[in-house]
Amino acid sequence: MSKNVIFITNIKNPENLERSKPYDYAVKSWKHFADKNDCRLFVLDQYLYETDYMKPNWYKTYVFDLLDGNDIEYDQIAIVDADTMVHPECPNFFEMSENKFCAIPAEGSCDWICRSIENYSKYLFSGFSFPFWEYFNSGFLIVNKEHKSLYDMIKNFYIQNRDNIVNIQNTFMVGTDQPVINFFVQIENIDYKLFPYEFNMQDLPRKEILTNDLLFTKLGWMYHFNAIPDNHNADKTLYWMEKTYKYFHGND
Repeated sequence: MSKNVIFITNIKNPENLERSKPYDYAVKSWKHFADKNDCRLFVLDQYLYETDYMKPNWYKTYVFDLLDGNDIEYDQIAIVDADTMVHPECPNFFEMSENKFCAIPAEGSCDWICRSIENYSKYLFSGFSFPFWEYFNSGFLIVNKEHKSLYDMIKNFYIQNRDNIVNIQNTFMVGTDQPVINFFVQIENIDYKLFPYEFNMQDLPRKEILTNDLLFTKLGWMYHFNAIPDNHNADKTLYWMEKTYKYFHGND
């Protein structure tokens, strides 16, 4: 029987196991949501490519291949980053999607967003561009079977342009998969729906709500622990994700 699916990548790097510790809390958090809302949780825990060819953040573009290859029937898929957690009372966002591609606007460094759009436009998309306020964060996306061809195009684009993509990232310190997904949604004129910030609360430190009283948990439904300063080996990510999980669920 088909179910909605939560897709998350959580790969253990044997050379640096500490780096992935925070993401176990993400998996546990999303497991609670999946159980409550009769969804299936799919955790990708293996590398698809050598990391010098493709970083794991690109693996979300293989979501349809992975589900089909594992004979998993699905209706809609929420693709969530491994540095996200969800409030136990979060509404069932699958019921809010209108069966469209869904995302949340990027909330953070406008300079970083604009540099991403500018340089991908110039070096990979023949000058095509779009307003920065239409740029979304790829840490929470909802897709369905209608978007298979879109994701095939994105995968093929990476394979054909891999060296240029990596060079742009290294030269201009811009986004990785996120800008490419944004450009393809715009170019292909995908009918998409934007959810409010509460469903992907990014850049919490910049908003001064990543505080020990866990203020952010009172303000929204999904927490994205990105852009944390001086975050050596994800030690601060681990601190906040562990603290948040135990606040909601104790030591289970």
